[in-house]
Amino acid sequence: MLKINKKVEYALMVLKFMSEQSTESNDSLICARKICEIFKTPFDTTAKVMQTMNNHGLLTSVKGIKGGYRLSRPLSTISYMELVEMIEGKRPESVCHNHHGRCELYSNCNIVNPIEALNRKVSSFLDHLTLAELLTGDLYSLPSLDLHSRLVPKNKETKVEVHS
Repeated sequence: MLKINKKVEYALMVLKFMSEQSTESNDSLICARKICEIFKTPFDTTAKVMQTMNNHGLLTSVKGIKGGYRLSRPLSTISYMELVEMIEGKRPESVCHNHHGRCELYSNCNIVNPIEALNRKVSSFLDHLTLAELLTGDLYSLPSLDLHSRLVPKNKETKVEVHS
């Protein structure tokens, strides 16, 4: 399963909110306190995430009593993976490799190749997934993501079990 850390989660929340606000008013500035009040996120972490996005040119800051941040790039020009690398300062590690090196089971593992292939496919997808697609709902209209038709054979009924 894809893991999204809190800083990336806060960045996505900020960007979605700002993109919605910018469509309503072209000149709206958003401060970190307002984001924190709306979404109940911790101020220090949210402010640092916004500063990081500002330092990388995704946001523009305006100083002063009525200052704040605004989007400086369209969300269609940045990929999800670029945002993750911007916020985390590095590319996410694969399941088989982490900051300690290889997994302790690596030399005897029979699923290394399938897991690494899966990691390459997911990474490629995330490298090409724009924040606009992810945050504005355009992702759900992409024909290549019709997973149901890929996974369920035609003319077959689908049974869904719900476990409580």
